Amino acid sequence: MSNFALIGAAGFIAPKHMAAVRATGNRLVAALDPSDSVGVIDSYFPDSAFFTEFERFDRHLDKLRRSDAGESVDFVSICSPNYLHDSHVRFALRSGADAICEKPLVLNPWNIDGLVEAEANAGRKVNTILQLRLHPAITALRDRVAAREPRRGKHEVDLTYITSRGKWYLYSWKGDEKKAGGIATNIGVHFFDMLHFVFGTLQDSKVHVYEPVRAAGFLEYENARVRWFLSVAAENLPEAQRAAGQRTFRSITVDGEEIEFSDGFTDLHTRSYELILEGKGFGLEASRPAIETVAAIRTATPQPRIGESHPLSLRRAG
Repeated sequence: MSNFALIGAAGFIAPKHMAAVRATGNRLVAALDPSDSVGVIDSYFPDSAFFTEFERFDRHLDKLRRSDAGESVDFVSICSPNYLHDSHVRFALRSGADAICEKPLVLNPWNIDGLVEAEANAGRKVNTILQLRLHPAITALRDRVAAREPRRGKHEVDLTYITSRGKWYLYSWKGDEKKAGGIATNIGVHFFDMLHFVFGTLQDSKVHVYEPVRAAGFLEYENARVRWFLSVAAENLPEAQRAAGQRTFRSITVDGEEIEFSDGFTDLHTRSYELILEGKGFGLEASRPAIETVAAIRTATPQPRIGESHPLSLRRAG
């Protein structure tokens, strides 16, 4: 049984990590969040220590590490805001623990270089959650792409992800590009990782739209040409979804065929934890291609008429 600590216990994704710790037969011994609205802990580990101040959390983990009772923390799970991931991963390593970090691992590629050095110095491991790589529909698609004859040319792909957010979004850290990395990083990084995982090395990128609530562009990979569109604006939802009162629309088409992957997400964090505990987690270099992609999107000058555009990029939000 391994001991886990969790940073960001009040966040949206934290319960998936708590569930994964419990499902793998381990225990959460300490949790941290500036907000004390963390009653969700009772559903998983009601005996976990809890702190709202980082300094006291740090001291507690240090005391556990120095104790003679074998209570030291083996893993620190990081569910904090994006811009704090780098610092919190380093804290985990300094605490003598492996890190399990939610995506995006960091905001910029050069941050990975620093973590490579920190990981080597600590003799510990940094793992990141790239759960789409474990989704059965995505792994099946990757196998299908790998089996395709090169002379048949590249796949034509449309990626659309709209996850409606209320007015609060732009007033939270998620709406602050310096903290979240912008919309492509905040809601799209796992999709860009999936595209690299399935279709190979990125060869070209064009950005057509880049705004606080939506972004769109064109990516060319070894084995695919991809038109992509991301949005948190409900106005961008297709009419059928709006009429049905749905707030999210997720679609990937490959050569005109819809890849159905709406189901199968329930246990992906648990599967990620199982692989990490087996020493088979996704490390620092696994995250690099997607981080490079979103950083390039963030800093690009939009060119609306260059390259192939996603149909929804012509529809304005609001």
